[in-house]
Amino acid sequence: MIDQATIQKIFDAADIYEVVSDFVSLKKRGINYVGCCPFHNEKTGSFTVSPAKGIYKCFGCGKGGNVVNFIMEHEQMSYVEALRYLAARYNILIEEKELSEEEKKEKSERESMLIVTNYAEDFFVSQLFDTDEGKSVGMSYLTRRGLDEETIKKFGLGYNPENWDSFTKSALEKGYKKEFLVKTGLTIESEKGLFDRFRARVMFPIRDIAGKIIAFGGRIMTNDKKSAKYLNSPESEIYHKSRTLYGIYFAKKSIIQQNRCYLVEGYLDVISFHRKGIENTVASSGTSLTIEQIRLIRRLTPNVTIIYDGDAAGIKASLRGIDLVLEEGLNVRVVSLPDGEDPDSFALSHTPEELLTYIQEHETDFINFKTKLLLGQAGDDPIEKAKLITDIVHSISLIPDAITRSVYVRETANMMKVEENILYNEIARLRTEKNTETAHKNYKTVQPQIKSAPQTPASQNYSNENLCEIEEMVLIRYLLLFGDLELYEETHEGITHSVSVGEYIIRELCEDDLELFNPGLCKIQNEYQNHYKTAGFIPAKFFIGHTDPSVSSIAANILSEPYELSKMWKIQDSASGSEENILSELLPKILDNYKMRRVEILTHEADDKILEHQKSGNTEEILFWIKQKNAINAIRLRLNEKLHRTGVTK
Repeated sequence: MIDQATIQKIFDAADIYEVVSDFVSLKKRGINYVGCCPFHNEKTGSFTVSPAKGIYKCFGCGKGGNVVNFIMEHEQMSYVEALRYLAARYNILIEEKELSEEEKKEKSERESMLIVTNYAEDFFVSQLFDTDEGKSVGMSYLTRRGLDEETIKKFGLGYNPENWDSFTKSALEKGYKKEFLVKTGLTIESEKGLFDRFRARVMFPIRDIAGKIIAFGGRIMTNDKKSAKYLNSPESEIYHKSRTLYGIYFAKKSIIQQNRCYLVEGYLDVISFHRKGIENTVASSGTSLTIEQIRLIRRLTPNVTIIYDGDAAGIKASLRGIDLVLEEGLNVRVVSLPDGEDPDSFALSHTPEELLTYIQEHETDFINFKTKLLLGQAGDDPIEKAKLITDIVHSISLIPDAITRSVYVRETANMMKVEENILYNEIARLRTEKNTETAHKNYKTVQPQIKSAPQTPASQNYSNENLCEIEEMVLIRYLLLFGDLELYEETHEGITHSVSVGEYIIRELCEDDLELFNPGLCKIQNEYQNHYKTAGFIPAKFFIGHTDPSVSSIAANILSEPYELSKMWKIQDSASGSEENILSELLPKILDNYKMRRVEILTHEADDKILEHQKSGNTEEILFWIKQKNAINAIRLRLNEKLHRTGVTK
C-alpha cells in the first residue's frame, strides 16, 4: 500500500503537460494546450490540457480527469499501477504502508513469479536469435508463417530447445528459485527430477493489460503425435486463462481509438492482423470466450466484431460466445471468412486495404449471421424453423437494453415472417424465468424536516441521478471554485466570524438535512463538510488529486466546463457583474431553487401515496400522507417567501 504522503508527492511532482505530451502532440493555445484526443478518432483537436488546474478534458468524447486518471485510462492501469508509473517517471521512492505477513508473502510470490517469466522471455528470445537450433527450427517456422524480424521482436517470440531441461537448468544456474519455476508452470517437477514444460516449441509470451508477462503459449516443432500442438502455461497466482486476452497490451490503445475490438482465436491470428495494421485485435487463445474476457474488452469499447474461420463446425461451436457478448451489453458484429481460411492465412494473402475492406463489407449483426448459418439446416421443415426462431429469440432475450432488443425483434419478425408480439411474449417469458430484469439503481433521498414514512412494498422511490442535475453540479462547482472565498461576516456573542462560500453551502444543506442525489457529487459534499475547516484546505486541488479516480474525474469535468455549469446563474434576475462578484446574491437563489425542486419531488411522492392508499382503502396511511403533504406545503411556503429576497441575510 502506498502511503498518503507519497501519493501527495507524486501529485505534486507530476506535471500533466509533461505526462500527456509523452502520448499526445500538444500545441499551446492561450494558457492551455490542445491536441487530438488519444481516446477516440478525430481530425480536429478537441483534447485540452490545463497545467494551471492540473486536468485534461476532451470535449469530443467527454473523458477528463487528473494526471493519474490519464495514465489509468490511456495505459489501462489500476490506480496503484498508475501511481507507480508516475513515481518511476519522476524518481520518487515509493514508501509502503506496513503490510501483514500474509500480504507480504502474497506480494513477494507474485513479484518473484513475474521476475521468472521475464527471465524466461529473455532466454527464449536468445535461443531463437542466437542458437543454431533456434534459427533452423524456430526462426524458419516463423518466417514461413510470414513474420518479419520487427514483428517477432515486438511480440517477444522465442524458442525453447528440444532438450529436457535447457530452460530449467539455465534458470537455476542464474539463481532463480525452483519454487517459482514450478509455480509459473515453466518447470515440471516429478519423481524423475525437473524438466521443461515447453520443449521444442516456438514460444509466445502472454501479457496482461499492463504489459507484464504472466504466462506462455508454445507451438510444438516436432512430429510427436502424443503432444498437443499448442500448449499453455497452467493456471497460477499470476495467470488466469479466463481473464486473459492474447494481444490486449498491444491492442488496447488502438481499440480505444477505433472504438472497436476484433476478436479472433489464436496467437498467429492476432500477430498477422497487427502486422497488417489492424492492431485493435485480440484472441481468446483457443479457449471458449468467457465473461471475464468480455468485460475486459468492455473496459475499452462496447463494440466487438468476432472473426470466425471458414469452418462451419467451428462456427457453430462458438455461437455461445455471441450470447455471452450480448448478455454483457456489447454491440456484436460477426465476420465469417471464406472456407478453408483462418484470420492468419487470410491476412497473409491479402493487403491491409483488402483485409479491412473484406471485414467492413462482410460483417453482419448476429441475427443475420445466425439465420444464414442455421436456416440451411432447417429448410422448409416448420419444426426446425421454429427451433431456429426460438434460438434467435433466446439470444435477443439476453440483451440488457430494451431499445436494442426491440430493434432486433423487429428485424427478426421481418426476416422470419413472424408477428412481433409473439416474439415479445417469448422474450418476456425467458427473461422472467432467468430473473434477468435489470435492477434500477436507487439513490438515497433524505426528506427535509419530515418524519420518515412507513415503508410499504408498493413504495415508489423518486430519487434519480438526473433529478436536480443542473443545481447539484452548480453547487459543487461553487464549492470547488469559490469555496474558500469570504461570502459575508456574521457576529455571534460579540465575536465576528467570516463565513466562506463553502461553509454557507454546507450550512444550508445541513439545515434541511439534504444530501445530493448524485452519489459522486454527494461524496464530494460529505468530504467537503469534513475538511473545509482544516487549515490549508484548497478545494479544487484536494478533489482533483483525490485518491478515488471517480471523484477526481468528476472534479476535473466540472472545472473544465465552466460555461455549461454556470449558465444557470445567467438566467437569474441578477445584477450585471462577474459570477464571483455576485455570489452573495446568487447563492441563496440557487440553494432555494434546489430545495424547491426537492420539495416538488416529495409532493409528487405524497400525491401518489395518497392515491395509492385511496384505492386500497387504507385510511391510516391516507391520513399519514396528508399530514406529510401539509408539512411539505409549509416548507414550500417558507421557500417561496425566501425566493423573493435579495442578497444574503445574516
